[in-house]
Amino acid sequence: MEGRQEAVVSTITINTRRILTGDYLMVDWEDSGLVFPSVATDILRTIKQSMIERKIQDIPPCDLAGIESNLTQILELNS
Repeated sequence: MEGRQEAVVSTITINTRRILTGDYLMVDWEDSGLVFPSVATDILRTIKQSMIERKIQDIPPCDLAGIESNLTQILELNS
């Protein structure tokens, strides 16, 4: 079986002045390898893996939990 050549990615922005529903202001952004304070948005995209120029480091558990919680709410994944 062959793997997919696409990846689902979340948009990350340095615009921390405008936090919208579904956005998560990252607390440990430096630990993720980001250069500036950042917001993980609820904007999901499917892109070709070849378009990924660099990957950020692992997202710290506290930020990952916040991002997952926001996506669960915005996508209405609660059962």
